[in-house]
Formats: sequence, C-alpha cells, structure tokens
Amino acid sequence: MGRIELKGVQKEFGSVHVIPPLDLGIENGEFVVFVGPSGCGKSTLLRLIAGLEDVTAGVIEIDGKDATDLSPGKRGLAMVFQSYALYPHLTVAQNIAFPMRMAGLSRDEQARRIDNAAEVLNLTDYLGRRPKELSGGQRQRVAIGRAIVREPAAFLFDEPLSNLDAALRVGMRQEITELHKRLETTMIYVTHDQVEAMTMADKIVVLNAGVIEQIGSPLELYDTPCNLFVASFIGSPKMNIISGIQADKYGAASIGIRPEHLTISTDSGEWKGTAGISEHLGSDTFVRVTVNGIEDTLTIRAPGKFRLAIGDTVYLSPELENLHKFDKSGERIT
Repeated sequence: MGRIELKGVQKEFGSVHVIPPLDLGIENGEFVVFVGPSGCGKSTLLRLIAGLEDVTAGVIEIDGKDATDLSPGKRGLAMVFQSYALYPHLTVAQNIAFPMRMAGLSRDEQARRIDNAAEVLNLTDYLGRRPKELSGGQRQRVAIGRAIVREPAAFLFDEPLSNLDAALRVGMRQEITELHKRLETTMIYVTHDQVEAMTMADKIVVLNAGVIEQIGSPLELYDTPCNLFVASFIGSPKMNIISGIQADKYGAASIGIRPEHLTISTDSGEWKGTAGISEHLGSDTFVRVTVNGIEDTLTIRAPGKFRLAIGDTVYLSPELENLHKFDKSGERIT
C-alpha cells in the first residue's frame, strides 16, 4: 500500500498563492521526484502530503482514504529531512528505536525492526556508536533507518542530501535508489538538483511557481520537454535555446538543441562561430561557442580529447532530428 492522490489541493499564505489548484496521483511503489527551482513550492507540497502544513482547499487521499485533516502521526508516512536531527547522546540503535519507543512497541519488536533496518542500510557494525563517531553519509542512513522502522505506507524525503559533499551525494543517491528497489515502498523525493531527479526517479514532477509544468519519466522529460521552462531546467549542461532569425528558419519562435546534438568542426558546418572556454572533464569536453546572429553563447559536447584554443574559428551543425521547436508562448511545437 502507498497510493497518494491530491485532488484540487491549494495552499495560500495570506494573499500569496503558493500552490494553485493542483491534481496529482502517485502510484503504490513509485519513486516520484518533485523538482524545480528554489521557491517553486516543492517542499510546501511535500509538507502538505505529510500533514505538516494545512491545505487551504482540496483533498489528500492515502490508499483511498481521506487524510486531509489527519495529523502527521496518523497518516502512515515517514519523513526524512535535510537535517539528520539525531540525538547526540544516544547510540545509533537508540536513535533508530526512538519513534518505536514513542509508539509503545515492545522491546522484542523494536529489536527486530532495528536489526532489519541496520542490515538494509549496512549499519549493523555501527549500532553501538554515537552520531559524532559517524560520517555524514552514515548519519543520514541512521535518519533513514529511523523512518524505515516505522514501516510506513510511503517515505517522504525533503532534500536529504543537500548537506553532504559531492562524493557522498553520489554514494547516497545510489543507496536510496537501491533501498527503494529492496523495499518496494512509495517514495516521494524533493530536490532542486535535476541530476538527482534524472538518476533516481521513476517519475518526475516539474514544478514552477506551484504549478505542475510536466510529469513524466526522466527520459520523457529530457527527450520531449513540453515547454521552454522544462527544456531549460532538465539536462546538465542545460539545453541551448536560440531565438530570432536562426529560429525563424526552422518555423519556430525559438528552438532548443542539447550540447550533444551539436556537431563541432574546424572545417565546415551550418553555423560559423568562435571558440571560447573549453571544460575538459576526461571523457567529455564542453566547448563554449559564440555564433554570429545568436545572442547567447552555445555549449557543445565534444569527445574528451577534443582541443581548441580560445578564438579559433569553428563550425556547428545541429542534428535536425533532435531539434526542439517552441512557439511564442514557449509551448512545444509537435
């Protein structure tokens, strides 16, 4: 169990409409990521589902039952926050056990759930340690373990990796994805990092000012963004957006082309430009190119050994089958 449905859900803070009327269905066992820029309403939406914020209007159903007015503790959900919020004087086992103690579970049941969670999270050897003796990634796993032992209908993650360094973020990203596959429990994950969204989600919900711009699998959003906002937000480096005369040639107000769908050459091509800074990342090189008649600098993905000097003349050719066209309102032209 773990199906969540939002029907006409709204949230207002005074006269500010943070979440306009919104409908969303999350199926049992799905890994759904809410993504968008800061202030887009993704954390507010998660808190509405958790019951940490009251809805202004609308209905939230969990497993077909109206949970709109239920307290957080009665919704059968478990939340993992940005902050680990561990008790420094308690051991790992005692931190994990804390919600079960509050719920009055027997010691035998607590021990069983602690052992199961520790095995799933590779924390068995650390149960006797205190938080100060753990790495950042291990502390976050303890926080997740505290959620697991509640055996919730769904897990809610509010930017849980934002306090970790880059290497730990990659590792924890993989661990949470593997955890989802083992538990097969619904997970809703909030992040502003679209790389996290692309690598973890079954389904991505792209939010902008509280409005759902698009819902789909990572590849659906990457390959067929429904508008300029999604096209610009999903992908790293982001899609090149071109307007004006160059876009008119293709029958659009603006066109989009991803860095890997532009061929770069020093001999010939459709657009003549000047090479700027190159970023060498080993397997890939990203080249910034200024093209006459195109206002913004374009980013091109080239092989890792590709070398150019700043100021070199280059030629670019877009792959026409991978060109994205948008109308004056920013909507995709099919």
